Amino acid sequence: MDLGIGGRTALVTGASSGLGLASARALAAEGVRVALVSRSAERLAAAVSTVDGDPATLTADLSDDASVDGMLAEAFEVLGFVDILVANAGGPPPGTFESTELDLYPTALQLNLLAHVRMCKALIPPMRERGWGRVVAITSATVREPSATLMLSNTARAGLTGFLKTTATEVARDGVTVNSVQPGLHATSRLKEIYQDLDAVAAAHPMGRIGDPADFGRVVAFLCSETANYINGTGLPVEGGSLSAS
Repeated sequence: MDLGIGGRTALVTGASSGLGLASARALAAEGVRVALVSRSAERLAAAVSTVDGDPATLTADLSDDASVDGMLAEAFEVLGFVDILVANAGGPPPGTFESTELDLYPTALQLNLLAHVRMCKALIPPMRERGWGRVVAITSATVREPSATLMLSNTARAGLTGFLKTTATEVARDGVTVNSVQPGLHATSRLKEIYQDLDAVAAAHPMGRIGDPADFGRVVAFLCSETANYINGTGLPVEGGSLSAS
């Protein structure tokens, strides 16, 4: 299927590995020029060689406003304009209500909520002026069914989900769609940090396996497509049926 986005441009954050990199690869395979963003220039250099076309790399720390602003300015210089934003960031450390100290919340909210709001505020207005745009945020299936051990992620990403849904209804008439994708268990380094025995995790999953990041990336690319032009304000779970909630 031709997704109809060849020649578009995309900014993908958290793109040096995992689901962000998979999304960048999927978009590039459709002819999108992609700018990959990460804190680590070294990891970006290794990742960019696996992405089709003429990808760019930008370094930024999403936990720092000045760094985000500098990255956005550079993105406009490199790409000219940004048609697609794939907003992604690494998850905060695990913890429960009891174990999570109050001073950890601001950093988690900055990384997994406020940085995304900042990028949307900078990139959506030009999209509206051009009459076309796509925003896809990679959140987590835990916004539907909170994890008992991911208090910070549950809190920050639930807030981001509300922001995206509200924004979607405001900008849709100008040709901009805003959605999120809510991943469950996928074979990433983040998963290895949370679970010690991935074989046991896979065995307990309804599908008997953990998701492939490449498949997830193609879902993100589809939401950015012309075909998906009537999908807006949606949080799409991609978790293989593991959630109890619908």
